[in-house]
Amino acid sequence: MPKTAHKVVVIGHRNPDTDSICSAIAYAELKNKTSSLVCEARRAGRMNQETEFVLKRFGVAPPRMCTDVNPKIRDVDYREMPGIPGSTSLRKAWEIMRDQQIDTLPITSADNELEGIITVKDIATANMDVFDTGVLATSRTTYKNILETLGGTMVVGNENAVCTTGHIKIGTATPEMLENNVEKGDIVILTNRYESQLCAIEKEASLLIICNGAKVGRTIQRIAEETGVAIMSVACDSYAAGKLMSQCAPISYYMTREDIVKFTLVTPVSDVTRVMTKVRHRYFPVLDEDGKYCGMVSRRNIIALRKRRIILVDHNEATQAVEGFDQAEILEIIDHHRIGSLETTGPVYFRNVPVGCTCTIIYQMYRENGVELDRSTAGLLLSAILSDTLMFRSPTCTPLDEQAGRELAKLTGVDLEQYANAMFEAGGDVTGRTAEEVFNTDYKIFNSGEVRFGVGQGSYLTEKNRKASEALIGPYLQTALEKQGLDYIFYMFTDVRNSSTELLMAGKGAESLVEKAFDTTVTDGMAVLPGVISRKKQMVPVLINAIKQERG
Repeated sequence: MPKTAHKVVVIGHRNPDTDSICSAIAYAELKNKTSSLVCEARRAGRMNQETEFVLKRFGVAPPRMCTDVNPKIRDVDYREMPGIPGSTSLRKAWEIMRDQQIDTLPITSADNELEGIITVKDIATANMDVFDTGVLATSRTTYKNILETLGGTMVVGNENAVCTTGHIKIGTATPEMLENNVEKGDIVILTNRYESQLCAIEKEASLLIICNGAKVGRTIQRIAEETGVAIMSVACDSYAAGKLMSQCAPISYYMTREDIVKFTLVTPVSDVTRVMTKVRHRYFPVLDEDGKYCGMVSRRNIIALRKRRIILVDHNEATQAVEGFDQAEILEIIDHHRIGSLETTGPVYFRNVPVGCTCTIIYQMYRENGVELDRSTAGLLLSAILSDTLMFRSPTCTPLDEQAGRELAKLTGVDLEQYANAMFEAGGDVTGRTAEEVFNTDYKIFNSGEVRFGVGQGSYLTEKNRKASEALIGPYLQTALEKQGLDYIFYMFTDVRNSSTELLMAGKGAESLVEKAFDTTVTDGMAVLPGVISRKKQMVPVLINAIKQERG
């Protein structure tokens, strides 16, 4: 049965900064209040310390991690059909398949563990094996299965009993012939002949099946009870009874137990498709995160796949987007950066405004829609604006950013200078952190033609924190360069108070590129760039122009 549509994921870029996280949270909240969409903020990577400080300060839970939006089985309208117990008869299993128009059934335990599967082919094979007259004993078939399949009633004995011995015998011959054919423990199919019934009891048959709905005499019942012989009365004739007997066996006897092709809710659809092309049957079991059975998926379900729906905030670069974005349906993009390399399969709502922070745009959208801001959301928007504009010092800061920031400060009741200093100080503290963690705090990859380069940035209020970060990241740059297969890596250590940046770099020709781009001198792998504090406006465009000039 179809499931409820997945929530729309609102998500920023990889290695998220405060703007990426806060804009996702605030915009998801706005969409939930102004549209029919059900949106949920997610993050595409680990949060930095600055963002952790902000969320804690305003009592907001961090968004859940989401590093991959490639479609998975949970995104498919798989069939949420219940499993059946292994005791179910072949006949009943076939009827379920017929009625539900499927060719595979899951067999599950009482606590929903997948025990096996059975297919139409398995049932057909079982029905063709008509010469296995001992199948009911071998498979430990219950009397209840026989009664259900043959449409009978229990005359003598317990319907919960199990066949453990003997073969199936047709007792329509003379008593003399029966005496030579029936052995102890056999299951004997009979008509209303008194002599034949008595003979089967005397031969110590385990079960008599009386056909055509014939009544069983009291004498026969009494003798059967005394000798421990069970008796059933069934409506069908002896021919039908004989034909149906093999179908009474439980499916646990025939089901596949080993090497079952199954998937989990998080199995990528691409993997499922690849497997399905190699396996003949059409339905496959699906397990949940606890390994419990939850449904069946078919080729048809995969064809009718619903793509994940996402809204991107604070970027429009393919290199910065969450994994699998190209397999998802992008509904909207809200950003303040240059137009990047991201492509969509269809038209989207794209709002790109040349301001210093995405949260400035989202604040505008709250006002445009007449949606009142609570203190927590206002605090997140304010924090992101202060972070991205370096408290209005960045050249990317516009009057609109500053206006929004000051209005939001009034809503939150914080002192701008004091709060910004605490936020930057929290973000700049590298105590107990690894080089890789600090490096990835605010790091993005860009393209210029065939050249791929990364630019990271840390903003610091104190020289102590800045120098500690440089000591960590400096030796790590070459490792990151090789690990990511980039041409260059640059890392900005930005002094917020003095509005300057110390730039470290790695990559063949990186130093000469920086010297030409910024008309400066690189000493010991570092360039000092007074007045340069914006990655978006003062660093990346200059580097791209320099790369284009160098590569011609």
